[in-house]
Amino acid sequence: MCPTSSSDADVARRSELAARLAEVTARIEKACAMAGRDLSEVTLIAVTKTYPAEDVRLLRELGVHDFGENRDQEGKVKAAQSVELDIAWHFIGQLQTRKASSVARYADYVHSVDRARLVSHLGTAASAAGREITCLVQVSIDGDPERGGVPAGGVTAVAEAIEAEPSLVLGGVMAVAPMGMNPAAAFAALRDIAGTVRAIRAAAGIISAGMSSDLEDAVAAGATHLRIGTALLGDRKPPVR
Repeated sequence: MCPTSSSDADVARRSELAARLAEVTARIEKACAMAGRDLSEVTLIAVTKTYPAEDVRLLRELGVHDFGENRDQEGKVKAAQSVELDIAWHFIGQLQTRKASSVARYADYVHSVDRARLVSHLGTAASAAGREITCLVQVSIDGDPERGGVPAGGVTAVAEAIEAEPSLVLGGVMAVAPMGMNPAAAFAALRDIAGTVRAIRAAAGIISAGMSSDLEDAVAAGATHLRIGTALLGDRKPPVR
């Protein structure tokens, strides 16, 4: 038998991604219906970490517009390889200040802003690159510093720092449901904290919450952006280098 051609592999992968996208979309539609929300209120972010730029292209062809990466090493490569596509890039991982300059060159959104020093670095880098970046305050629901995020009591200070940077836009909040905590309770807490950020900028309405395993709880709690990886692309592979 002849070996499978690359075009055959593309067709097979496209079919797989289309099926997965349909399943995820159906889950979101059902969650929205249960919560009395319109599907247009929720943005799906395809988290493509460990997957190649070819999957980005295939998902874009299938109608996905927003893509997320949590490592700059991967994000900057995929962004460069997909530069001709109409894509919004979301950086969603913990961000070191030394990587801020690189991330600022391609990310349209940074979800993981959790300290004033990072805000300053991102603001300077965005200004130097002639770009405007929407930043979300990453909230630590349980106060555990290991996963990143600022405790509820520090949200206002970080949000005000973002608002003060001319090249940054205060967009809202982000959180990951802590392990061992009921996701519904975690996302309800995030929804309440989001009001603190909207008090600083009324248009900062983004609530980034929910992943493959808990998107229904996130939608019920008012999430506007869902970060979906495994359910959309499959089990994780070794990182793209």
